[in-house]
Amino acid sequence: MYSNESYLLELLQEAQLVTPAAMEDVRHKKKSQESTIEALLSLNLLTDETIAQTLAENAGMDYVDLKRLDVNPAVAARLAPDAAVRFRVVPIAEGGGSLVIAVTDPLDFDALDSLRHVLTVEPEFVVASDSAIKQRQLDFYASQLDSDQIAKLDSQAIAVTEGAAGEGGDAPIIKMVYQILQEAYQNRASDIHIEPTENDMRVRYRIDGALHKVQSHPLRLLASVISRIKIMTGSMAISEKRLPQDGRIQAKFGAGDLDLRVSTIPTSCGESVVMRILDKSSLTIGLPQLGFFSDDQANFEEIIRLPDGILLVTGPTGSGKTTTLYACLNAINKPDRKIITVEDPVEYLLSGINQVQVKEAIGMTFAAALRSILRQAPNIIMIGEIRDLETASIAINASLTGHLVFSTLHTNDAPSAVARLADIGVKKFLIASAVRAIMAQRLVRGICKDCGQPTEIGLKEIRSLKLTEEQLAKAELKQGVGCRTCRMTGYKGRMGCFEIFNITEEVRLLINGDESTSGLRRRARELGMRTLREDGIRKVLSGKTTASEVIRVTMADD
Repeated sequence: MYSNESYLLELLQEAQLVTPAAMEDVRHKKKSQESTIEALLSLNLLTDETIAQTLAENAGMDYVDLKRLDVNPAVAARLAPDAAVRFRVVPIAEGGGSLVIAVTDPLDFDALDSLRHVLTVEPEFVVASDSAIKQRQLDFYASQLDSDQIAKLDSQAIAVTEGAAGEGGDAPIIKMVYQILQEAYQNRASDIHIEPTENDMRVRYRIDGALHKVQSHPLRLLASVISRIKIMTGSMAISEKRLPQDGRIQAKFGAGDLDLRVSTIPTSCGESVVMRILDKSSLTIGLPQLGFFSDDQANFEEIIRLPDGILLVTGPTGSGKTTTLYACLNAINKPDRKIITVEDPVEYLLSGINQVQVKEAIGMTFAAALRSILRQAPNIIMIGEIRDLETASIAINASLTGHLVFSTLHTNDAPSAVARLADIGVKKFLIASAVRAIMAQRLVRGICKDCGQPTEIGLKEIRSLKLTEEQLAKAELKQGVGCRTCRMTGYKGRMGCFEIFNITEEVRLLINGDESTSGLRRRARELGMRTLREDGIRKVLSGKTTASEVIRVTMADD
């Protein structure tokens, strides 16, 4: 860690900063690969600020606290990132024809001499702590360093700073961000929202589809928190605050791996960041866990085992369409079938399945990927979303030539998908020939099993859901009263409400005859299709969710 560790240890002992007892303790506890200084730091017998102050005094240099110093990024850019990391330094100020450079080790005379040859101006050296310099290197150079350099700097900065925090210092930004991620993970959040308001920085978690405000912090911390998150992605530019950016974070909490999709956007009060937590448990979810009743599940299993055709899953963003498609693939993923997916982005890696990432910037669109994968002779194709005529046409041609195709559309109900495909230019006779079924879905919160109790339903809800006396007589209505398990909400977990529209021979004739969406919907119901609300009502009457939840997500059925 330091060029002359034995001399540094002598300085520390002379200053009575390290006692003989501490040295004895280190000899017994330090790891084989660990230096004595590293061991003293890891055991909290020494801080790197103390080391920096001791070295500065010995070298006749000034000590600076970089954590409290406002450094212009343009000044830091006066030195190439690779050189800054190699020499363990960072430029912090300029003026009078010289460049002030904070160094970790003033005893490393070779490094200081090399810097004089690298720079075009005379350097003036000051000393700062090792962790502070590494953190500033991450702040200024992360977008220009490779992933190995970033990981090394990041781990060292975290290790030293968390050690200092354990001694009772102020909780650093690193620790704050770590705690936000950890708490979100423990509370089963699907999203983390960090947003600036006029007065503070607000932290909210989306749990079971509902947003909960959990923390507020001073607005002055926002820039540091956002920078820390960008550093963790290893791909986002810290200095770019004017344009939206996307990245990804992989973290580990105990035995659990956390995968986050990060999105930032500039607002009038500062940058806002949303981190989508990608729940890997959805990789192994089966059809029963989606919330199907046995009759709908049997119908759906028949559809996904057809040899060809298209199954469309529809609904708004956040309605669980991707999870349903993954459950379909899990159910039919067998060694004798080749499955290829085209996704934007590929959120989870599925064992035994070939997954293709869309990259529109280089021309790898959904349509371009589909044209190529058809030459790979797949049995089953999953398309993340049908967005345009070209993608829809290739998907339909694939289905008509013996492939089973799964995809999604953004429509409010199942019969509307026919009109949506027609709107983007697909001929009605092709829709009738290729599509085997359309399923609309919504997610409702499930009643907490720990605090769910029998309840009665209000008159307003009875009227809204049009419940009959016969239905109420057989109902097992429940309501969660709130407990620690569900954060006093009464709900835990979510399930789907489904509307399955089977494209029968009669429905094909109606589509070819240019039947309206309302006409298709009316005839589908006559043929036995349950609407989203009707499926939701079944879940209310069986005590799985509440009337208010079903009314909330199926208001379009009123």
